[in-house]
Amino acid sequence: MTTSIPNETPAAPGAPAPTALPEALAGALVFFASGAVLVLEILAGRMVAPYVGVTLETYTAIIGVVLAGIALGTWAGGRIADWVDPRLTLGPVLIVGGLLALATLPVVRALGELTVARGGGSSIVLLALFAFLPPAAVLSSVTPTTVKLQLGSLRETGAVVGRLSALGTAGALVGTFLTGFALVAELATTPIVLAVGGALVTAGVVLAAVLRRGRLSAAALGALPVALALGAAGVAIGDRCQVESAYYCARVEADPSRPSGRLLRLDTLRHSYVDLADPTRLEFDYTQLIGDAIDVFRPPGAPVDALHIGGGGFSIPRYLEATRPGSRSLVLELDPALLELARERLGLRTRPELAVRTGDARVALARERSGTRDLVVGDAFGGVAVPWHLTTLEVVREVRRALTPQGIYALNVIDYPPSRFVRAEARTLARGFRHVALLAPPESVSGRSGGNFVLLASQAPLPLKGLRERISARGGGEEMVTGRALGRFFAGAVVLTDEYAPVDQLLTPGLPAARD
Repeated sequence: MTTSIPNETPAAPGAPAPTALPEALAGALVFFASGAVLVLEILAGRMVAPYVGVTLETYTAIIGVVLAGIALGTWAGGRIADWVDPRLTLGPVLIVGGLLALATLPVVRALGELTVARGGGSSIVLLALFAFLPPAAVLSSVTPTTVKLQLGSLRETGAVVGRLSALGTAGALVGTFLTGFALVAELATTPIVLAVGGALVTAGVVLAAVLRRGRLSAAALGALPVALALGAAGVAIGDRCQVESAYYCARVEADPSRPSGRLLRLDTLRHSYVDLADPTRLEFDYTQLIGDAIDVFRPPGAPVDALHIGGGGFSIPRYLEATRPGSRSLVLELDPALLELARERLGLRTRPELAVRTGDARVALARERSGTRDLVVGDAFGGVAVPWHLTTLEVVREVRRALTPQGIYALNVIDYPPSRFVRAEARTLARGFRHVALLAPPESVSGRSGGNFVLLASQAPLPLKGLRERISARGGGEEMVTGRALGRFFAGAVVLTDEYAPVDQLLTPGLPAARD
């Protein structure tokens, strides 16, 4: 006796069999919902950066939370689709997903202020959890709900599930590439989120009307004013940015104690201070240390040829230009928007003597001619961390190649006890250069506190005596660590390489992100 496989899936007792959507419409819904999830995931980094910075922890939390939402939504959506007629739920699911997408703006901006005060990796996860898990979960339930609606026969299960799964993946890919390569380069975060959320709500209302044969519930109609209210709330709360680029949330603030003083903030970081009337004024302690090195490593006033890795407020290039007339500086700045901000609000004037090249500094450094730079200044940051690919032994050797035999590499890093990153970077520099010195406040050197450390490296002996005198003359209290003392400082630390450079993990999480 043989048992035949039924052609039709059984319907719930007393319930009519769901009517399938046209294939094109079903595919479009899955494509759009999956794409929206990835658009929100990419934008999440920009939304939370002003409050928690941009670190590996930030992106890990966002990716992990969104993946959890996708898993939860796919599982729950499939279970609900077995219990409730998908024609009744598909439209509302899109509506709720759109409302939750719109809610990410006010949620992040309201909770973000609390996160700034609290700090720590757990706060990053909680912020991502409250803001992005709900929309990711709800929108991810669209695929199993649509699959259930399309399954009219067990003989078609593989084809239906495969086709819709492929379209969902395609939508996620389009959402990822479209957002990362186009949308964030052309638009601010807020209008993108408003457009995605509004489109989801509108599509859900229309779909609900279609599946209910033109009848709309009061709840579906009520979603429209709720969507408007959420959008208005996100705009009203506002963000912290004057300029929002693909890399930073940037703003310039006036110094209330000095009319010509300007402070540049990037995400959570007090990044640069510029005195519009006096380029020789260096406000932050670490810039004063680099200025001291610039003052003594060549005869006073002698012009030099310098390369600056990281622009920010361009305070060091302008200091060099003012104190050593005739010097030539090339600044490697990742973000074109930051360059424009410096021109508009920080008084930067580019010219042959102070040129700027936008793009990744590691790529540009490899194109530098050998033995041409008297000075290389490293001051590039993503959050509180130097980008890992600018910390390794390989890039140290590239810097050494670009320097003249007497040239100096001055590198600014941030670290906090137990100072694992600065110890590793000091050891890495010592592997690449014959002479290395570390400059920092005594409490930072001893490990009692943290902040900025300045590392100097050269193939020639460093001007240590002149540097000590210069620091003392301006009343600085920084300690200089060299020779065997420096060896003891970095004893046991790893050498950072392109193969292994866990910079974010070496930095102690949850501590203040001050640079001054």
